[in-house]
Amino acid sequence: MDEAVTSRVRRPRAATQERREEIVRAAARTFGSKGYRTGSLADVAEQVGITHAGVLHHFGSKEQLLVAVLQQRDDDGVRDLEGQHIPGGLELFRHLVRTVRANEGRRGLVQGYTVLVGESVTEGHPARPWVTQRFAVLRGQVADAVQEIGPHVPRTAAVRAADAVIGVMDGLQTQWLLDDSAVELADATAFAIEAILAATLAGADAPRPVGDVED
Repeated sequence: MDEAVTSRVRRPRAATQERREEIVRAAARTFGSKGYRTGSLADVAEQVGITHAGVLHHFGSKEQLLVAVLQQRDDDGVRDLEGQHIPGGLELFRHLVRTVRANEGRRGLVQGYTVLVGESVTEGHPARPWVTQRFAVLRGQVADAVQEIGPHVPRTAAVRAADAVIGVMDGLQTQWLLDDSAVELADATAFAIEAILAATLAGADAPRPVGDVED
């Protein structure tokens, strides 16, 4: 294949990728300023200079566009980190708190994420595979970090700690969205993570004020 033909073959693909990136950036601005529910695909399309149908051509649905925005947010969150991936050990938990602090300035995206996760529990929701996979990956990363800090911690306890960390982070975000004056999001997140880590690392020596809960 000569150079001219190669150029014609590659250029549309590159243009398509550039247009998709433009749409994702526009959607991030729209959802960030107006919220996921209020921000429309028409708002996104207008910024990029295409039609509502043009946005759907690239992403299929508003939910799938939000997934792309959230994935881009995750990618941006590690772009400046070594190896461009989430760190391990204690630095992972510091990274989570820094991310939460950054989220305080992008309420619309937090709202979109929370809505997406809530709706994804319904059967057949288009974002369900992405949300499920995201939780699975994050659960493994947090459990690994726990065991890096405390090699004596059994895997089952490390995974239980990971479940608690993820759950408390999402729960605090929901409370913050409902009343941001009632929740200091980053500080409450740091407190919860430290409490979970302390109890996990202490193991059998950890205080258990609740005790064994029986059915």
